Amino acid sequence: MYRDNSLMPKEAVRLVVLGTLIQGGPLRYADLAGSVRHFLDRMMGPSLDLMGTSLEMLRYEGLIEALDGSGMEDNALLGPTESGRAEFDTLMRANVRAPSADGLNKLVIALKLRFLHLLDIESQRDQIDNLVALCETELARLGDLKRANVGSDGHFASWLDRDITQTEERLAWFQELLSRL
Repeated sequence: MYRDNSLMPKEAVRLVVLGTLIQGGPLRYADLAGSVRHFLDRMMGPSLDLMGTSLEMLRYEGLIEALDGSGMEDNALLGPTESGRAEFDTLMRANVRAPSADGLNKLVIALKLRFLHLLDIESQRDQIDNLVALCETELARLGDLKRANVGSDGHFASWLDRDITQTEERLAWFQELLSRL
């Protein structure tokens, strides 16, 4: 993890793998690899940062295991280990960074929402609270930027207004989700 306890790209991949197995149950190696690749490609597009984590490495680290005794090369039936479940819990509770141009922030938020129901209700509330706080911080930052650029030429002000509107909509959505939990 980064110093601020937010996920690095390889940890986001771990979260996809572990969450997929915990949510849906054991999967064959090829099915798991295809599911993970499909989700990551659709969320972020092709990314070298997300290509480095192999299922074999997760098995070597004791986070997933072959449940049918076969080797990974034999399209093993894979499931999470207890260590994998603990790692999933740790990754789900990681901080979310301020939005970035690389899309990792969007991926992490999507993963939290995809697997949020796998956490206990108090942890779900904590995670949504953190996302509310992230939106509020983002709105403060964008508002400050807008005030500093009042009257400037170009298209920046209208683009900034659009970004502020989108952040306000995300904040309202997260607040409504929190009220339902």
